[in-house]
Amino acid sequence: MTDTALIVIDMLNTYEHEEAEALVPSVREALPAVQELLKRARATSTAVIYVNDNFGQWRSHHGELVERALNGRYPELVKPVLPDGDSLFIVKARHSIFYETPLAYLLGQLEVRHLVLCGQVTEQCILYSALDAHIRHFDVTVVPEAVAHIDEKLARAALRMMRTNMSAVLAPLHGVAFDAPDGPI
Repeated sequence: MTDTALIVIDMLNTYEHEEAEALVPSVREALPAVQELLKRARATSTAVIYVNDNFGQWRSHHGELVERALNGRYPELVKPVLPDGDSLFIVKARHSIFYETPLAYLLGQLEVRHLVLCGQVTEQCILYSALDAHIRHFDVTVVPEAVAHIDEKLARAALRMMRTNMSAVLAPLHGVAFDAPDGPI
């Protein structure tokens, strides 16, 4: 087991919200990079953890969320990044992957110190999750090709904030290798 985890944020999406049409083109662009990160992480002992919105369904669990996303407006954006049998799964209700979730506890149990973030939305959930990871003393890597945005200008600003204010590494996809002994870069 490495000290790194790949965190896949909100990729199981129904795309049935008011900002979906602005988001979908960026998800299409980011999808191949997310798939590549999943492939690389799964080929090693790297933990893959999906942290996903619950769509306001407080009885939802992993299977229900997957089913709802596959029955949503763009199943072709969901199928390529479905969790496999080894993936871990946490449901969240707010923007940050840490806010009132058991993620910090899980990462401690796995002895993870470094998070590679991918998914959506750069200027919202990715940004807030990077901040919460930083204040919890995790090392953070964000792969810009593997994050989707609603507003391109805000996304660029969010990436700069992550790098400048949160010490996040903005790594190109080709620069991420999960099997490195000290982490992915």
